[in-house]
Amino acid sequence: MSRDTRKSEVLGSTLLCSINTAIARLKDIWNTIGIEEEMRVQRMETVKKHTENLFNDMIKEEENLQERLEKSIQYCERELKVLSQQLSMELPTIDENQTILQKEKNLSVLLEYYASEKDERMSELKQLKEQEEELCNDICSTPYYIPTGSIPTRQQLDELKQYIKELSEEKARRFVAFTGLRHQIRQIMKEIGQIPNPILEKEAEEAVCEDEDVFLLTNENLKALKVLFQQLEIAKESLVSTRNSLENKVRELWVLLQVPQEEQQAFGTSVTGSIADAIKKWEMELSNLQELKKQNLKKFIGNIRQELGSYWDKCMFSTKQREAFRPYFNVDITEDVLKEHDEELLKIKMYYEKGKDLFDAITKRESIWKQFLDLEKKARDPNRFANRGGALLKEERERTRVQKLLPKLEDELKMSIEKWEEQNGSSFLIYGQKFDDYVKIQWDEHHQKEHRKQDKGGKNDSNFRTPLKRPFPGSAQVTPSKARKVNVPSNQSTVRSVSSSSNSTVGSVSQNYSKPPSSARKSPVKAGIPEISQRTPLQETMVNQQRVKFNSPPSSYSEFMSEHTKKSSSSSGLLNSTVDEEKV
Repeated sequence: MSRDTRKSEVLGSTLLCSINTAIARLKDIWNTIGIEEEMRVQRMETVKKHTENLFNDMIKEEENLQERLEKSIQYCERELKVLSQQLSMELPTIDENQTILQKEKNLSVLLEYYASEKDERMSELKQLKEQEEELCNDICSTPYYIPTGSIPTRQQLDELKQYIKELSEEKARRFVAFTGLRHQIRQIMKEIGQIPNPILEKEAEEAVCEDEDVFLLTNENLKALKVLFQQLEIAKESLVSTRNSLENKVRELWVLLQVPQEEQQAFGTSVTGSIADAIKKWEMELSNLQELKKQNLKKFIGNIRQELGSYWDKCMFSTKQREAFRPYFNVDITEDVLKEHDEELLKIKMYYEKGKDLFDAITKRESIWKQFLDLEKKARDPNRFANRGGALLKEERERTRVQKLLPKLEDELKMSIEKWEEQNGSSFLIYGQKFDDYVKIQWDEHHQKEHRKQDKGGKNDSNFRTPLKRPFPGSAQVTPSKARKVNVPSNQSTVRSVSSSSNSTVGSVSQNYSKPPSSARKSPVKAGIPEISQRTPLQETMVNQQRVKFNSPPSSYSEFMSEHTKKSSSSSGLLNSTVDEEKV
């Protein structure tokens, strides 16, 4: 038994003693007074009644207290059950051995904690919802779903906080994107100036308004803003293209009208401000120049025709191709004729730009071909053997280089032209001919000239004279005396025939000297037997020259003189063209 229990029992015993003492005291008083028994009974009943009423009232009050405690326990248990479900919290285990008062107290404390938890959560939810609502309105986003009237869990509140944080970050990101696009739109609008499209201009003004709260930072609005920026960029590109086109036209007219550079520079400096303003100025200048151009049609058409002729030369047009443009030969001076000339000039410029690389390569090949012809011409010059400075060796090296380079350039050009024709779907012509035909005609003409010169050279060999030897430095030069009559021996005719034969051979060699290609040196051609294998035009030329030669040509003047001396000596040691007349 606990101490409090013993104390209550002692108090109970004391109460009984007090009652007994009081009753005894009452009896004494009654005895002293002399109250009869009947009156004593009445008084005792009154005491009893008062005592019983007091105890009954006290018992009733305690019973009411017990009833209230039990009702409170029931209420707390009921409320705790509901709150635990709403708060998603488990109820603690209740000790059934507790008294009613302890149980009621514990349940009341627990209920108070749950109620405060509910109030705290609802208050926090209200604040978070206000922040969320503001952010969702700004960026038009969907709110975090929490059932209306329900008490959020701690996890839901944490998720809502995270969601609000993400919304804040998204709003900041969109705001940065918005301000960046707005700055770019303002910049491009400033550059463009007055936008021709009224609808586009209205959208741009709404997008770049000063009040930032008016613009909702939604994905759709940002996408629309990006589209607007792209449209403005396209509009800017179009305006820039228009401005550049006007500027190019004006500059072309400046050239045609021969406007002084000072005036051109002054006008270029005056073109300031937005692109729209620049376009207006260039349009006005173009209008003025076109008006002036009408007054100088004849001069303009002449200049364009001169430029057309230059481009026709660059594009290697034939006479037939040039005559195909009939307005070129039109004597009428009208705007239509000028327009046709402008169109034809633009067309020929575009054609030249497409095939510029090919034209450059063909020009290079023409230069090599001219060099080849020059070397062939030098090879037929008999005076070339009088050179003592190594020019023959340089000439031979240059000839070898040209012989290798020319076929290579022609093959590369054929491949490039075929590729160009596939890409453009048209034929590439040189002076009205395809490249293969043009090259073939050049080689055929060259071969025909060679044959004619060889035939002509065979008739004039008797006129060839070997150059005189130069005297050794320091020796006395003998002046040839006049020709004397000499008794010609019987074999003089033989001497003259041998000398003539030698001179003819030397002349033939000097006129037809050209180093054959490597293929010709490896497989010499027999006289009278045509070669069947395919050759390039250059190789064919060299083979044709080799068919005329029966002996390899001398490589230097000393070798040529040595060979000539041997031939003269073999004919009974008769006269040499280099011998002085005194010795004869």
